[in-house]
Amino acid sequence: MNPKRATIDEDLRVAFAIRKEVFVKEQGVPLEDEFDEFDQFDTLNGLCEHILVHYNEQPVGTGRIRFIDGVGKLERICILESYRKFGLGKIMIKALEEIAEERGASQVKLHGQTQAEGFYKKLGYRTSSNIFMEDGIPHILMLKELSSK
Repeated sequence: MNPKRATIDEDLRVAFAIRKEVFVKEQGVPLEDEFDEFDQFDTLNGLCEHILVHYNEQPVGTGRIRFIDGVGKLERICILESYRKFGLGKIMIKALEEIAEERGASQVKLHGQTQAEGFYKKLGYRTSSNIFMEDGIPHILMLKELSSK
């Protein structure tokens, strides 16, 4: 269940397949809205990192972190439906936060779907906005201060 940083093209292809399954097929996000300029290796040089989380050696979840003005922004966090409730989301968030700390960020933020607000609150995030819509899904801005080592 250890997360793995995406370091080769195949890792990204796997991450994109998971995102397509969860966001496009399951949640109805338009395909053209799901993928952006941060979804290729030539833009990852310092701007963005992707991770995969595995269950029984099978990749079942993915997420990425971008750095904007010294703040880590967690994005595209998802786990295939049949693998939810195994604690993989917590493992993925912790891995993304560790990347943020490695990069010197003292804060992380995310646009969380409102249905996941309780999950993020359990991990120390606080709600910092009213509800807004992204791709037809209600979201909220959530923030977390990272402990300095």
